[in-house]
Amino acid sequence: MSRFIESAAIALSAIWANKLRSMLTVLGNIVAVTSIIAVVSLVQGLNASVSNAITSQIGADQFSVVRSGPTFSDEEQERAQSNPQVTLADAEAIRKFSSHVGLVMARAQSSAEAKTRMEKLDTLSVRGVTKEWNQLPDTNIEVGRSILPVEFDNRKMVTVLGADAADRLFGALDPIDKYVQLNGLPFRVVGVAAKQGSLFGQSQDEYAVIPLSVYQRMFNWRQSLTLVVRPTETAFVQVAKDEATVALRIQRRLRPKAPDNFGIITSDTFLNIYNTATSGIFAILIGVVGLSLVVGGIVIMNIMLMVVTERTREIGLRKALGARRRDILWQILTESITLSTFGGVVGTAMGFLVAYIISKLSPLPAIVEVWAVVLGISMTAIVGLFFGMYPAMRAAALDPIEALRRE
Repeated sequence: MSRFIESAAIALSAIWANKLRSMLTVLGNIVAVTSIIAVVSLVQGLNASVSNAITSQIGADQFSVVRSGPTFSDEEQERAQSNPQVTLADAEAIRKFSSHVGLVMARAQSSAEAKTRMEKLDTLSVRGVTKEWNQLPDTNIEVGRSILPVEFDNRKMVTVLGADAADRLFGALDPIDKYVQLNGLPFRVVGVAAKQGSLFGQSQDEYAVIPLSVYQRMFNWRQSLTLVVRPTETAFVQVAKDEATVALRIQRRLRPKAPDNFGIITSDTFLNIYNTATSGIFAILIGVVGLSLVVGGIVIMNIMLMVVTERTREIGLRKALGARRRDILWQILTESITLSTFGGVVGTAMGFLVAYIISKLSPLPAIVEVWAVVLGISMTAIVGLFFGMYPAMRAAALDPIEALRRE
């Protein structure tokens, strides 16, 4: 143990004695690890942001019935175009047949011009919904109230605005019971929804919610709907999906072997598509950046070979005084690993700093993961061990007599 500590102390003192050279040696590792950690942090932040956005839009404990699901070929695309539109009759069929379905909400979306006495928005997302919208867990009204069931039934011209839409249209004024024109039609504002934030710099709060019956009069009443289905319990999501599928096949009178002429989408559907599309890109990106670690390792190996040449007499003297081959081997390896690991520590800190700055100056989020810290430091330690092995073996193999003769 004492020999181990002695070898480590000698290696560290040699590094400290040549501070500038040591810093220049690990510069490649610092740049490489900085790049890797920054990329990993941004990728993790992006993945988490997309996952949260998809989950918040669709919900982890619900699914959506649409005219067609994701298509991956021209044949699927052509078949999807012939699918019948999703209607309120489909929603009613799911309610009647599916015992594990808690609610079915119909929804449609388009854009309209929004105008008040003070402000005008050329395009504002308008969402037509049925009364079940009030029962969704993500329906949070911050100011005012929600749309009442009687207002849904009587096709009242009322609306709930997103937080950003209310701010842009009314400024500092209280929007409740004031009017906003959507495509020239006056709607009374009864509530303002809680703020959801932004995704990639795009606001998620610029919208207006109105009763679906009013929406269908404003826009095309034949527009295909999206049905948001929630099971009675989270554990029954798959059962509810199966029951909804059977209900729709019966409603549409499909033969047993005929394919579904509708799509069922969950948050996992989009997450799987996203992961499939981006995992390869992210892996290649990190791999390309990781090549710079190899370059940094080669630089360390060259410097350590030069160190062995410079300290040939010192190594010969230590051997003559009783140092064993493994003592010399460990001394050089310790110096190589320490140099490389120091670059990893500095690079990890700089990588997080770079990721933080990018997240503040752009819509890209960044997440610091503990495993990324371990990854950055452990990779550089392995690089130091691998590329320091050859110089260490050369130093350990030196003949003490020949080494002492060197000038």
